Amino acid sequence: MAALKGSEIDTYVSRPDAARPIALVYGPDAGLVRERVEALVKASVDDPNDPFALVRLDGDAVEAGRIAEEAHTVPLFGGRRAVWIRAGRSNLAGAIEALAADPPRDCRVVVEAGDLRKDSALRLVCEKARNAVALPCYVDGDADLGRLIDQEMKAAGLTVADDARTLLVSLLGGDRQASRAELRKLALYGHGRGRVEVDDVLAVIADASALALDDVIDAVFAGKPKDFDTEYARARSAGTHPDRLITTALRHAAQLHRARLAVDAGRTAQDAVREGFRGLFFRREPAVRAALSTWTTPRLGQTVTDLAEAAAAVRRQADLADALAHRALLQTTVRARQKR
Repeated sequence: MAALKGSEIDTYVSRPDAARPIALVYGPDAGLVRERVEALVKASVDDPNDPFALVRLDGDAVEAGRIAEEAHTVPLFGGRRAVWIRAGRSNLAGAIEALAADPPRDCRVVVEAGDLRKDSALRLVCEKARNAVALPCYVDGDADLGRLIDQEMKAAGLTVADDARTLLVSLLGGDRQASRAELRKLALYGHGRGRVEVDDVLAVIADASALALDDVIDAVFAGKPKDFDTEYARARSAGTHPDRLITTALRHAAQLHRARLAVDAGRTAQDAVREGFRGLFFRREPAVRAALSTWTTPRLGQTVTDLAEAAAAVRRQADLADALAHRALLQTTVRARQKR
């Protein structure tokens, strides 16, 4: 199996293995998918802007045999080549399987995809082929966000106060590129100060989509429809994509579900929240504990299922993403008001 994990992914991205020239990059974190795809392309060609070195293909429009044809093309002026394929609704598994049977020698083939099921044909082909790899890109956890914060602040010559770090972890996540952009904005704001404090984080990020997103999620799980409508509109006007709203709500529901199970098993609400919501900013803890006391385990389990289906629908139907996300979150808000 060639499904890489953890540090294996970072190693492959930084130093792509010539023996495994086919790479599938997929997952729910679109920003991380794009970041890794671009890193692979950059490591595979001398100049990504050279159309003779890098060929970009649309998976939905590419003709049968075109992928193999491009992968086996000998560079007219020498040098390294790469083929970047954006997977769409079309099934590329057959084309990639054929390519794996006759792999290119001097060309890297990178397939960029969204979230794929475990039984996805494209994913199975790349996981089973000896000369291919599958690189999953999941939403950053607290530890991943901590490393990202350290990386960006160190590059800017800054340190971060503990409470500022806790706040940052609670505000970031959902999309790697969005998180990195917020951190770089914060680093620019703190240039020359040496240390980032809570007030700096609030000054820079409080007006961004991250904080607006927290307000949406808290209104949803508190069962407040009017507040939800207001905060949803504010989040959208701040630039928050519907996909991010849904995935954040899904993650919050899953965390609440785990915490509720812990309470049902005898843990205190305080311990369940602090263990299940690591990095939660202290100002949000009362809202989370209030939601934990009103939601039941069965309702949370159903909510996780419903939000997961909504998230998939939002990704499949980009033109209806806003309407689909709003409806799913409103339904969750209504469910929060139920007694059972």
